[in-house]
Amino acid sequence: MSRIVGIDLGTTFSAVSLVQDGQPGILPKGTERIIPSIVGCTPEGVLLVGTPARNQALLHPENTVRSIKRKMGTAETVLLNGRACSPAEVSALILKEMKRIAEAALGEPVERAVITVPAFFSDAARQATQEAGELAGFTVERIINEPTAASLAYGLDRVEDNELVAVYDLGGGTFDVSIIELNQGVIEVRASHGDTHLGGDDFDDLLTRLLVDHLVATHGPGGDPTGDAKAMARLGRVAETLKLALSAQPFARAREEYLLERDGKPLHLDLEVSRAEFEALIHPLLERSLDCFDQALADAGLKASDLDRILLVGGSTRIPRVWELLASHTGLEPMAELNPDEAVALGAGVQAAIIAGEPIEAVLVDLTPHSVGIEVVEWSYGSMVPDCFESLIHRNTALPTSRAKVFSALHPGQTEIQVNIYQGENPVASDNTLLGEFSFKGLKPEKPGLPPVITVEFDMDLNGILRVSATDRGSRKVAQTTVRAAHARLSPSDKALAATFLEGLWNRDEEDLATLTAPREDDDPVLAKARAALVAHPEASVALVPLLRALDELPVDGEEAQERLEQVLEILYDLEATGPDETLDPDQELSR
Repeated sequence: MSRIVGIDLGTTFSAVSLVQDGQPGILPKGTERIIPSIVGCTPEGVLLVGTPARNQALLHPENTVRSIKRKMGTAETVLLNGRACSPAEVSALILKEMKRIAEAALGEPVERAVITVPAFFSDAARQATQEAGELAGFTVERIINEPTAASLAYGLDRVEDNELVAVYDLGGGTFDVSIIELNQGVIEVRASHGDTHLGGDDFDDLLTRLLVDHLVATHGPGGDPTGDAKAMARLGRVAETLKLALSAQPFARAREEYLLERDGKPLHLDLEVSRAEFEALIHPLLERSLDCFDQALADAGLKASDLDRILLVGGSTRIPRVWELLASHTGLEPMAELNPDEAVALGAGVQAAIIAGEPIEAVLVDLTPHSVGIEVVEWSYGSMVPDCFESLIHRNTALPTSRAKVFSALHPGQTEIQVNIYQGENPVASDNTLLGEFSFKGLKPEKPGLPPVITVEFDMDLNGILRVSATDRGSRKVAQTTVRAAHARLSPSDKALAATFLEGLWNRDEEDLATLTAPREDDDPVLAKARAALVAHPEASVALVPLLRALDELPVDGEEAQERLEQVLEILYDLEATGPDETLDPDQELSR
């Protein structure tokens, strides 16, 4: 039986891990431990995933998809290689890259995985994640909440401790906080809260807006780049770099030459930004995270003073203001004992090891972050009040769980009931998220003259996937369904078509790389080194692939071929300069 890996399918970065010799570890791709969650296609239709896709986003933003996780569970689509793709299909390509990384590292097929999701993900988004894993060729053993996964990684070495811990998970696109009890190897989630549209991407957007405003103020209306996709992609990269720099330095400079051209004149960007300006921009968003923090504490019946520690997870927690706000808000100094970029993936690996039966001294008790129930009619002062929400499983209930309630039809002659299933906390049913619906026909009363009575039962599994059944007490008929987000879910035929499309993209990518990297007897030394470098440095594929493809078709002695060889040589020098761990031998001279 194949080994089970843990995967953090992140908004901005993803990683894959495995427990080996009792310890979880990241499975790297060369020197990369975390991979950008970005997918693209070259103009020639070659698939790019990770760093190559991130690099090409500056040249071909229209062929590049990023932050797809924010669309999971929705009916939105994105264009990839001329085809409208669902978020699950794009995510499947990222997961397939994780699968390739794991198989390359382990030297064996990897077919089983535990995949993480934000604790506040909807049922539809969880199902889309499961679907993405299946399209990628995985058997998805478990869907696990990200803060819970991080707590597993932290809890390994504290199996004898009794602690109350808050896991503050601020990533690239989502925010979660979970209140967790560690008690002699049992990791119990007491409460979770979050915001699926709060993270580093939002910080980047605010900085991008600041840069756009500066360009307009400096160059007038003609300096507005918002209608230029390439210029905006470059500004987005500058904003991300600014964010990282301001997390370490009090000031950082944004410079981008020849960003735009107006009336034949180039427009440049040059602006110094202070950390204080950046913190003022993101302060309202960080305050939102604290509101979620307080709600999770309230749901757990705790105060901040009851906590033993606060653990930081997610790359955005490196921003100093996050630490400062949490410390002043709670009176506790937050801790980041594990790499915040890797903690979730490591915990997913721990959960994978537990499922595989490896000797890990941890037991996980996870919970549902949202209430689920049905629409009912209530009576108030003798009048019917429709569109009321009756919760069967309350939020922060431990998983797996099963809850049942008895409901009555409105009148004795009623033979059909429409069961509408909702997720949320609003007492008005239609203000919550509709998960599914079904009609129950042929109802019979238990006794003549009485309205029919049905028992509605909700079963939620460890992945947070809901199954609903209803039993008519009069006829003993049973109706049941697994709640599906019909607007976001692929039908079996759609799934087969999607799998064919994705496999075609993937195979074309692999075939193209195999052709370009295959040694040639007539290659000169530069080309031979370039083919070897393409294998060792996949991040260089955006630059090298078009050049190698062109050189394969051009006459060797032609002027254009010589120009391309010069460009290849420059790339090889850049790679060589990155350090002795790379494939190119730094002691070996390259001749021009």
